[in-house]
Amino acid sequence: MKRVVFRSWWLPYLLVAPQIAITLIFFIWPAYQALESSLYIEDAFGFSRNFVWFENFEQLFSDAGYLRSFKTTLIFGLSVTFLSMSMALGLAVAANRVIRSATAYRTFLIWPYAVAPALAGVLWFFMMNPTLGIVAYWLEAMFGYDWNHYTSGSEALIMVTIAAAWKQISYNFLFFLAGLQSIPKSLIEAAAIDAASPARRFWTIVFPLLSPTTFFLLVVNLVYAFFDTFAIIHATTSGGPADATSILVYRVYNTGFVGQDYGSSAAQSVVLMALVIGMTVIQFRFVERRVNY
Repeated sequence: MKRVVFRSWWLPYLLVAPQIAITLIFFIWPAYQALESSLYIEDAFGFSRNFVWFENFEQLFSDAGYLRSFKTTLIFGLSVTFLSMSMALGLAVAANRVIRSATAYRTFLIWPYAVAPALAGVLWFFMMNPTLGIVAYWLEAMFGYDWNHYTSGSEALIMVTIAAAWKQISYNFLFFLAGLQSIPKSLIEAAAIDAASPARRFWTIVFPLLSPTTFFLLVVNLVYAFFDTFAIIHATTSGGPADATSILVYRVYNTGFVGQDYGSSAAQSVVLMALVIGMTVIQFRFVERRVNY
């Protein structure tokens, strides 16, 4: 293995300095500020603050609404991850076939990723509108189901889950397609010669070889569902009805910017950060063992 040697001792540090600066400014410093603020009670204008130790955390975990948000966030995060990854994998398998105009199909599948999260939420909000939405009309005409996410918390959660998953499908599609194209065709052809069915070839050859890509996307999609779906919920349901779609990241905003309780908001952000870090560590410690590199 060829080893790179720098002639100047300071050059490696200079090359990584921009990345270190970005990490310190946009992650380490805000995380420290949130951790510090979680130990204080501040007034709405920031003129005074009182050190209260862990009182903000004690109030959080005694709040039934906040504890209910944990369940909502878990259901939402797992649903978005499963739905977006499974749909993207199916589309990638279909797009990987040698067919006419395959490049055009792949381009159309990638385009939704360019849509802003708030716009994706509003798009599905209108499509599933109980009065004007085409999806609500189809549900009523074909199944006799009266869809109304304004009054039903479960239906509102389904709507934001579909919107968030639709937004993420294109990102997952890109990686799954790249992973499929890197699999040697000779392995699949050999299995086909041995009379293995398409489903058997996929589950015994293709999917195991996609495990590094799948593991990477699993981590990315969980982080996306926990952090990057705020705009979708804010543009559609605003956490309602009756806090049915108020996931943890939206409750942080609602408590801090709407309720102006900065200490409790900071405590919630610390809990959310610890939750995501914990889930990521668990994935790398246990799930990664099943990954074949």
